[in-house]
Amino acid sequence: MDVAQFKEFADASLDFIADYCENIRQLPVLPNVEPGYLSREFPQTAPQKGESWKHIMEDINTSIVPGLTQWHSPYFHAFFPTGQSYPAIIGELFMAGIGAVASNWESSPAVVELEVRVMDWLAKILGLPEEFLNSSDGPGGGVIQTAASESTLVGLLVGKHRKLQEVKSSNPNLQDCGILGKLVAYTSKESNSSVEKSGIIASVKMKLLPTDADGSLRGSVLEEAIRKDKEDGLIPCCVVASLGTTGTCAFDNIEELGKICQRENMWLHIDAAYAGTALSCPEYRYLLNGIEYVDSFNFNAHKWFLVNGDCSALWFRNTKQVEDAFKLKNIVDLPQFLPELEHWQIPDHRRFRALKLWFVIRIYGVQGIQKHVRHHISLAKHFRSLVESDLRFEVITSNLGVICFKLRQSEAVTQRILENIAKRRKIYIMPYYYKKQLLFRFVICSRFITVEDVECSWREISSQTSEVLKTLEEA
Repeated sequence: MDVAQFKEFADASLDFIADYCENIRQLPVLPNVEPGYLSREFPQTAPQKGESWKHIMEDINTSIVPGLTQWHSPYFHAFFPTGQSYPAIIGELFMAGIGAVASNWESSPAVVELEVRVMDWLAKILGLPEEFLNSSDGPGGGVIQTAASESTLVGLLVGKHRKLQEVKSSNPNLQDCGILGKLVAYTSKESNSSVEKSGIIASVKMKLLPTDADGSLRGSVLEEAIRKDKEDGLIPCCVVASLGTTGTCAFDNIEELGKICQRENMWLHIDAAYAGTALSCPEYRYLLNGIEYVDSFNFNAHKWFLVNGDCSALWFRNTKQVEDAFKLKNIVDLPQFLPELEHWQIPDHRRFRALKLWFVIRIYGVQGIQKHVRHHISLAKHFRSLVESDLRFEVITSNLGVICFKLRQSEAVTQRILENIAKRRKIYIMPYYYKKQLLFRFVICSRFITVEDVECSWREISSQTSEVLKTLEEA
């Protein structure tokens, strides 16, 4: 492909993306395909000769789009928002076109320096303390990771290493193998499954602790778990707390947990993957109560912050402890630029992900991002009012853009309604079990969503409820 063909293909691609976004409301939110459908449409071997890009575009329209779940549809209310915006799309284009990667500063100065600056912008937008900034006098700083799961793993590994060094310094005769098998970490039963997976990868026992009536992990529960584990000869090393759990968007009590972590010298990592974006609005900064005890803080800009994936922001209070865990000791290091982001992550290199974050912040501005967040939350409040106006339902939890509610009937009836909704493919919502109750879980996700869309989705839920109840009455 020469440059002329590239420009022609690029123009057609941008037109396609613009039309796709503009008309996404008309596309079915869920695909109507069977497993293996692409295997039947595409050949088993790659083409020997290159094909025309126009032929490929035809396949996009006839084979790829029909098999997509439309995550940006205003009728997509499952999981959480996945970031997407026009500035971020252009950022992805520049990132791919430039094709730069970086390890240290010398490998690509602009890649490193823009990430350093943009992560400070982002920390200030969220209201994080000064000590988390790359530009602070202390040892704090931030770096872009691929996902919250990777950030959790990094935090856990550093906490594990710090506790190992602490125990060895107090007991010089102990060997690593005699310590590592006793390390234990804690999180709530409502935390994301990736937290438990991080414990498996890091070879640290991850204990899932019960939550209170609001789905929050409290200090008293953690304290009791630590007491029992110490009696059993275990060594507590880390707590992974959630600001916005996956199921109900509940918030762990960071202040209570933090005081215990400080006393026990345990690493405290915060997973704010979805809800962290709400901190851009000052009225939600109360969620940061206890941040002074936190060692690492993560949120996914690629969820609610309008940035295309992957772009997960992770900050540390003390990057020296991170470097002590990750930085190879046998390499002579002559840094030309600080901070050295390459020592705060698992991969050796990073893509130029700061570009799309930079584009989004500059084009939307802080006020534009706040407007987006507040719009979603206002729509969630409107949806809650619709549920509460129907005496057949009861709202169980409602936090930010996530509403969980139940039918005042048996779970079998709820299951039939959910199945009907899924079969019709008009909207996409998820069932969720919370405290032994089967709930409807509804999330405001799309940046295109309007009040009319929310009301349309509610009518679908309400009408299918009526349909099922009528069928049962006639049976």
